[in-house]
Amino acid sequence: MNLNLILILGNVTRDPEIRKTQGGTTVASFSIATNRFYKDQGGEKKQETEFHNVVAFGKLAELIERYVQKGGLLLIKGRIRTRNYENKSGQKVYRTEIVAEEMQLGPRPAGSAKSHKEYAGEATPEELREMEKPNSNKGEIDVDSIEF
Repeated sequence: MNLNLILILGNVTRDPEIRKTQGGTTVASFSIATNRFYKDQGGEKKQETEFHNVVAFGKLAELIERYVQKGGLLLIKGRIRTRNYENKSGQKVYRTEIVAEEMQLGPRPAGSAKSHKEYAGEATPEELREMEKPNSNKGEIDVDSIEF
């Protein structure tokens, strides 16, 4: 039996880059930083950060485009893939990345009351008024409105 499964929980280091394939499939590319804390032999506390390249396709990429932004906490479940290509100078280049199959959004950073639409300047005046209401579901995702 073989298994290629990865779970990472970390912070998005840049806003996702969105593009379309020639066939019209949406592709999202971004990176996530994870931290490891440990003590060295002298007992001094150390931190090690890893940066992971992530790619998602189709409906998941569309959800990422809509809801994921730099700094957000994100859980990704997927698989590791290494692909290769030749660069402009003819050298073979290898790229290891995580192909996302599922994601779970983390809580928004403290003090972040704005939705993704507000940051992107895409919210309509009606949406902005609704977001300002004290009892509105500010920032909550209506699961029933997500198309799978």
